[in-house]
Amino acid sequence: MDAPVTDSPAALGDFLRTRRARLQPADVGLVSYGARRRVPGLRREELAQLAGVSVAYYTRLEQGQSHQASPGVLDALARALRLTDDERAHLRALARPATARRRPAARHATARAGVRQLLTAVADVPALALGPRFEILAWNRLGHALIAGHLAPGSPGRPQDRPNLQRLLFLDPHTRELYPDRDEEVRRAVSSLRVAAGQHPDDPQLAALIGELSMKSAEFSALWSRHAVRNCAFGTKRLHHPLVGELELDFEVLQTPDGSGQGVLMYTAAPDSPSEAALRLLAAEHGPEARALEPERS
Repeated sequence: MDAPVTDSPAALGDFLRTRRARLQPADVGLVSYGARRRVPGLRREELAQLAGVSVAYYTRLEQGQSHQASPGVLDALARALRLTDDERAHLRALARPATARRRPAARHATARAGVRQLLTAVADVPALALGPRFEILAWNRLGHALIAGHLAPGSPGRPQDRPNLQRLLFLDPHTRELYPDRDEEVRRAVSSLRVAAGQHPDDPQLAALIGELSMKSAEFSALWSRHAVRNCAFGTKRLHHPLVGELELDFEVLQTPDGSGQGVLMYTAAPDSPSEAALRLLAAEHGPEARALEPERS
């Protein structure tokens, strides 16, 4: 039986320790008298003072011995640790009782018919349907050509070899060459995976993915240990495509409203830009139809 993605009390303690370690006394208005500090960042007693909780209680939180911190305590800790909005949400997800967790995502998700129609409708835009574990459930022809033209077009329809954006980024040599700003891309990917792990702590397939990447990629393992959290639902990416060269594309992830954790990832280029011309060239190379590719039948 697969282990959980996170042992929630332990994960909460790890997250608090990494956030505490990145702050210095001067960052939060405390006076440091120059004595040598045995640990990086704030001490437990300093953070407890800032958050208005007892040192003993905060210590229990870090050691995984207290499982139901109140919303007021979590908000106080978030303020003291100078957490971002994404980090605050992650803190609440890690600290909530087990009974409040979401159910694990379906073992083999499929893109809804309406989502597939959407991919067909945006024929001139590279688009992918993603599952909650960053697995690619469907793509239109231009999305396939942009992200993974070296893979079989029908592979998203076969659960046994369905592509996964995270696995491709860290373990696939073709994808490694696709991102010239690789440092930024891998940080963004791991931060997003941390968000997913906090939202679905009991998902065995997500746990298996994280375990696989930790074992096979030292780069992933080092980044995962930092507990960085960022929900990267939009932004800009630079790509170096083997057929059309350099592109600078904006991306948006649109979440479906059914609570499944699925989303649609879309890439666009600025009007009249070289990147827009490169996308038109890529579309011409891969035929006039950029419909959603149907799953192959076994």
